[in-house]
Amino acid sequence: MKVSPGLTLALLAQVAAAAPGPAQNSTYYNPVLPGWHSDPSCVHVDGIFYCVTSTFISFPGLPIYASRDLINWKHVSHVWNRESQLPGYSWATVAQQHGMYAATIRYRAGTFYVICEYLGVAGKDAGVLFRTTNPFDDAAWSDALTFPVDKIDPDLFWDDEEDNNNNINNSTRNTNTTDENKAYVATQGIQLQELDLTTGAITRPTSLWNGTGGVWPEGPHLYKKDGYYYLLIAEGGTALDHSITMARLHRLTQRSAPEPAPANPVLTNRGTDSYFQTVGHGDLFQDGAGNWWGMALATRSGPAYKSYPMGREAVLFPVTWRTGEWPVMQPVRGRMSGWPLPPRSRDVPGSGPFNGDPDVYDFPVGEPLPRNLVHWRVPRPGTFTVTEKGLAVVLGRNDLTGWPNDGDPEEGGRAVSFVGRRQTHSLFRFGVDLDFAPREAGQEAGVVAFLTQAAHVQLGVVMGEEGKLSFRFNGTSPDGEATLSEVPAAWAGKPVRLEIEMAEEPTEYTFSAMLAADEGSRVVVGKASAELLSGGSGSFVGTLLGIYATCNGAGSGVDCPSGTPKAYFRRWRYTGIAQYISADEKIPSIVDSLGQEET
Repeated sequence: MKVSPGLTLALLAQVAAAAPGPAQNSTYYNPVLPGWHSDPSCVHVDGIFYCVTSTFISFPGLPIYASRDLINWKHVSHVWNRESQLPGYSWATVAQQHGMYAATIRYRAGTFYVICEYLGVAGKDAGVLFRTTNPFDDAAWSDALTFPVDKIDPDLFWDDEEDNNNNINNSTRNTNTTDENKAYVATQGIQLQELDLTTGAITRPTSLWNGTGGVWPEGPHLYKKDGYYYLLIAEGGTALDHSITMARLHRLTQRSAPEPAPANPVLTNRGTDSYFQTVGHGDLFQDGAGNWWGMALATRSGPAYKSYPMGREAVLFPVTWRTGEWPVMQPVRGRMSGWPLPPRSRDVPGSGPFNGDPDVYDFPVGEPLPRNLVHWRVPRPGTFTVTEKGLAVVLGRNDLTGWPNDGDPEEGGRAVSFVGRRQTHSLFRFGVDLDFAPREAGQEAGVVAFLTQAAHVQLGVVMGEEGKLSFRFNGTSPDGEATLSEVPAAWAGKPVRLEIEMAEEPTEYTFSAMLAADEGSRVVVGKASAELLSGGSGSFVGTLLGIYATCNGAGSGVDCPSGTPKAYFRRWRYTGIAQYISADEKIPSIVDSLGQEET
C-alpha cells in the first residue's frame, strides 16, 4: 500500500490496525463508494466482490469495481468502453440524464453478465446485455445484445429447479438445471419477462407487483431463498421519499398475489434528520462467510436537500436474513457497525485506481488515459492524445453548455472536448498545468466542476475580443454572465496551474490560478456555491472535476477553424482531504480509505 509522505504516526498506527485479525463486529464509514455512484448492483464470486453503477451519458460507462474487503474498491474495467459496442447511440443522446440506466450485474457458470437499458435515443431505446469471462479487461466485454424493452432498471434472474445452497440470488452458481440461454428480466413497473440471451427475443410483460403505493416502483431484484422468490424494489422516487420495499411469492409463474413484507419499507431514511438521505435502489448479496450485505444509493445532503454536489453515492449496510424470515436491514448512517468485514486487502487483480486514492497523472507517452477519467458522451476520435507536451486536447466547437450545430445531436454530441474524474471527497484539491496559446477570440481552455451541460462552473484561459488574454469564470450560474479578468502580463507564454478546491467546508468551490513554476503567484479568481451543482438538471448524477477546451462556436459542423491550436495539460493532481460522515463530523481521507476509527 502506498502511504503519503505526510502521514502521521497516529495514522500509521491505523494502517497497522487494518491488518487481518480475529473476526469481530466491524466499524466502517459510508459511503464506501464515495462520489457519483448511483444504483449499485453487486455480486460476490470466489472471494471478490464486484459492483456496477449507473453512468447515463458519461463514457466510458458502467464501471466495474472490485474489492476483497468491501471497503477498498478498485476500478478494474468499464463494461461500455467502445463506441462499436453500441454504435450510433451516444452521439444521438441529447438529454443530460439519459443513457445507461441502473444496470444489474450477475454471475453464472463462469460468465459475468451486466444488463441495462439505454434510454433517450428516439426510435432506438433498447435493453442491452453485455457479458465477459474476465471483468478485469475492458476489451473482454462483449458488444451489446439489444432487446426491446419499454421500462428501465432490468434485473436478470435464472430460476433454478434445485437450490443446493438454499440461499441464492443467482450471483455465484456454476451449475443449474435450467436453459442457460433464457432468464427472467424484471423491470420498472414492476413487470416480468423472459429473455433469450442468445437472440434477444423477449416475451410480453406480465405484472409482478405494484409495490406499496409509492411513486415510481422500480429497480427490482429477485432472490430465491427458503422456497420463496423475494422481490426487492425501490419506491417513492429518487429524492427524499426514496425507499426499499419487499414482497415474496411462492411461484413466479401461475402466481398468487405477492405477500408484502410486514415492515415495509424495509430500508429508508425519509422523514429523518439523517445526513444521509434518498436511501434506496439497492441490491443484496452474501460474503464468503454467508453474511448478507446490501448496497444502495444515498446523498449526503441532510433533510434540507440543497447542497450535495457528489450526487448519489453508494452505501453499504449489514443485513440479517434468517431462514424463512424477512431480511432486516441496518439503517444507513455515516458510521456503521455490523458483521465482521473480510480482512483488509488491496490484493485485487487487474489495473486501475482505487476509488478513494489520489490522482497523480503526468500522461506518459504510450499510456492510455487513466481509467477513472470519463467524457460526456463518446469523444471524437483524436480529440485526446498523449504527447511529449502532455495531454493534447483538440478544441471542440461546442462550449460545455451549447449546441451551436442547430441542436443536431449527431454533430453536437461529438463537439464537446471534456474529460473529468468524479469528485470523491467532501474536501479535496484538484489541479492541472495548462500550456495554451490561443490565437483568435473565443479560443479557451481550462478546468471545470461539471454536473451537466446545464450546470457547471469553469475557470478558463481565453482570448478576448480585443486580443487580451483573460481568465473567464462563471461562478454565479452556468447561464449567467461570466466575469473576465486579465492574465498578468508576466504570465504570457508560460504554463499556468489552474486549481479547484474545497478546503474548509463542503459547500463552496474555490477556483485559483498561478504560474506553474511559482506557487507563490497563486491568485483566487472566484468562488461558487456547491448548490449550483446539486440537483436541478443533474439530480441523477454527480460532479466531475476535469478539463475542457473550446473555440466557443467558431467554425462549422463539428470543427473549429483550421489552424486552431491545441491545449496541452499535464501534472493532473487530485487529493482527497476529508470526508464528512455527518453534518458536523469529518474524517481524514486516509482513515476513510482504510475504514478504520480514529485513535
